[in-house]
Amino acid sequence: MTVADYPIISADSHISEPANTYVDYIDAKWKDKAPQMKYVEKLGDAFFIDGMPRPIAMGLVAAAGKEPEDIRISGVKFEDMHPGGWNPQARIPEQDRDGVAAEVIYPTVGMVLCNHPDFDYKKACFAAYNRWLAEYCEPYPTRLLGAGQVSMRTVEDGIEELEEVKRLGLRGVMMPGNPALEDYDSKIYDPFWDKAVELGLPLSFHILTDSASGFNAKTRGPRLNGFLNIVRGCQDIMGTLIYGGVFDRHPQLKVVCVEADAGWVPHYMYRMDHGYKRHRHWLAPGDELKRLPSEYFSEHIYTTFQDDWVAFKVADLMNWKRLMWANDFPHSDSTWPWSQEMLAEHTQHLTPEQKHGILCGNVAELYGIDTDALR
Repeated sequence: MTVADYPIISADSHISEPANTYVDYIDAKWKDKAPQMKYVEKLGDAFFIDGMPRPIAMGLVAAAGKEPEDIRISGVKFEDMHPGGWNPQARIPEQDRDGVAAEVIYPTVGMVLCNHPDFDYKKACFAAYNRWLAEYCEPYPTRLLGAGQVSMRTVEDGIEELEEVKRLGLRGVMMPGNPALEDYDSKIYDPFWDKAVELGLPLSFHILTDSASGFNAKTRGPRLNGFLNIVRGCQDIMGTLIYGGVFDRHPQLKVVCVEADAGWVPHYMYRMDHGYKRHRHWLAPGDELKRLPSEYFSEHIYTTFQDDWVAFKVADLMNWKRLMWANDFPHSDSTWPWSQEMLAEHTQHLTPEQKHGILCGNVAELYGIDTDALR
């Protein structure tokens, strides 16, 4: 049973890259350096990536539904993880169990690869992943909505990668937190933003894909404190785009802030406005904004969240038509398989229109999802 009589769509879920994702799909000249999965005693199955200091253990990749005391990073075998992470036929019953009709699908190992220092290598890996992902989503195109990856090695590369993502039938794009050249507020990226709008591809910035809050970022205090820091990287990018005038120059551009929660948005918008009103002279002459920062955030930026009761409570303090719920399956922070019980509690104060928008309508409109095909 679900909490609604319409399809509930997860705006942020993930795959678990199988061992052949890169080695079988990467261009031939990169095959010897492609990310490879190996089993190591005590570490378990892990991806080893050329040029990165630590392997990626798979323990948290598919810990959805486990009790906290059973969640561990190391010592997990790939075959013991949720099969829907790499098998689309297995994914559908896993969706059904959680009362979810469709998911926007993001990578896992690919999140770590966003922080790889070699952009040539990153470009090759992302191209391989996109080919694999297109095959994964192909059997269920209405229920598995893939977000491809682009390297942003150059602006021209980014545009070509966007066109390839579109050609493969993928529905959106996950951006690296840090491009190879100038930062995202630079006007050199204007042709890239224009192409994304032209192709109808929403651009997503996911947690843990930037150098400031990624997997290799330093944590102050106990390790768990780093869990609270992961939203900061996404906030920095949103501020860069807004204060940098990107949305002034590209009024049709839509951006998704993924898995960084949303309860902070009202205060963040207020703080942005305060900073602009008091210190807008810090901007270069001629770079003043046409509107308040909060207005750009409200119109252009979508946020996804899973277990964030505060986001539901403060929906009236932001543009709730840009809020999108997600279950983050099969990661350790996922609400699977008890999403329906949680949503029944968290959404009970919302109006029917708000509830429909956050659980279905907003993501359907953004990605052009035919909800009738999901009933």
